[in-house]
Amino acid sequence: MTATLVDRVLANDQAGIARMLTRIERRDEGVDKELAQLHEHTGRAHVVGITGPPGSGKSTLVSAMALEYRRQGRTVGILAVDPSSAYSGGAILGDHIRMNALAGNPDVYIRSLATRGALGGLSRAVVDGLSVLDAAGKDVILLETVGVGQVEVDIMGVAHSTVVVSIPGAGDAIQAIKAGLLEVADVHVVNKADAPGADRTVSELRDMLRLSRRKAFQWNVPVQKTSATKHEGIAELIAELDKHLGWMHEHGELEQHARRISTTRVRWAAEEVALRDLRPGKPDFDAAVEQVAHRRTDPLTAARQLLGVDTAGNPPQTSPIPKEGTS
Repeated sequence: MTATLVDRVLANDQAGIARMLTRIERRDEGVDKELAQLHEHTGRAHVVGITGPPGSGKSTLVSAMALEYRRQGRTVGILAVDPSSAYSGGAILGDHIRMNALAGNPDVYIRSLATRGALGGLSRAVVDGLSVLDAAGKDVILLETVGVGQVEVDIMGVAHSTVVVSIPGAGDAIQAIKAGLLEVADVHVVNKADAPGADRTVSELRDMLRLSRRKAFQWNVPVQKTSATKHEGIAELIAELDKHLGWMHEHGELEQHARRISTTRVRWAAEEVALRDLRPGKPDFDAAVEQVAHRRTDPLTAARQLLGVDTAGNPPQTSPIPKEGTS
């Protein structure tokens, strides 16, 4: 019997993973059913987000981390979130252009995914892509983002551990961290640490962390120096990430993380279902538009009618999802 695409992903077949990710980006017919089958096989990978200002050496750092994980015997998946092409909507930067040292390694899978104009920075394809690599049995998934912006805040919702990368002497990097990235990091990395000013940057980060508001039993965010091109400090960085994962296990944060990402994914799925028929060309939608255009009703009332919601905002009566332990 011919193996299905889901079977090929579960068997960690590189070509099968590539095809599934392409189907996800295109939202091909039937891909949602395939993702549903993969979902029960997820929840094992350690998802690590890598973010920071452009030019901070994120791609080089990711490559060095992947090589170190492989040296330790762990399999790795890499998703590099790239700006969307204005013409094709696809990722602008290529996989092997950025991480040539990993090309051809059967235990490392690399893929660039486009943001595709997602309002929050991370597209649904990126989150679904994490599930694919998780189901394929990757021990660690490295999620590299485009730079500083909304996507870096959103990465907290999908990554177990978030690494914020800075470089010595980059005042703009420190300003970016002051603007909101200080709270995002589970580990701060000062990359290119052999450059002048590295110790000062480390000191500034530690001072800001000491001054930040902390909660009881909060993770103590470390600052790690690395030189990705020389492969220095990489093993120590991975050790800190392993400590953070252990801390999450100990304090129940993994369960909370699962709830957060499930909340996001259920909401996205609900929006997609609701919006599927809410577009020009659909009779009910076009009729509602005409009603609003001719002032025979208002937009909110029209929207509620299309969604089957009453004037008080209550949803239509449906069969509830069974609670755990019930039939």
